[in-house]
Amino acid sequence: MDLKGNLVNWLEIPVSDIKRAKTFYEKVFEIEMMDLDIGDGTKMALFPNSQEKVSGALVENKSFYHPGEQGPLLYLNGNPDLQHFLDHVEGAGGQILIQKRMITEEYGHMAVIKDTEGNRIALHSNA
Repeated sequence: MDLKGNLVNWLEIPVSDIKRAKTFYEKVFEIEMMDLDIGDGTKMALFPNSQEKVSGALVENKSFYHPGEQGPLLYLNGNPDLQHFLDHVEGAGGQILIQKRMITEEYGHMAVIKDTEGNRIALHSNA
């Protein structure tokens, strides 16, 4: 089988308070997220997206999604320079766990934050 496009095509970040989490991500990334209630206790806040790009959502469902530090580590796009986004993290109620650091010249920079829901989220940028 030959995969076409990105291997990752969607991500969901578990949250326990959808309003609080949405406010955090909107402040840090300076974006607007769309609310979506799909029933069965599942509420979502969708990241801006287009057909050509990988996207995702914050998801609240107390019986299925459990936020915290034990899950997968997601890398969100911090281009052109992730420091811009790091500068907003603490003011939005989050915490910086790993400050911006170089991976290699070829692979760019990374940092890790903790969001308002206790999730570890990584940022990556070329500069």
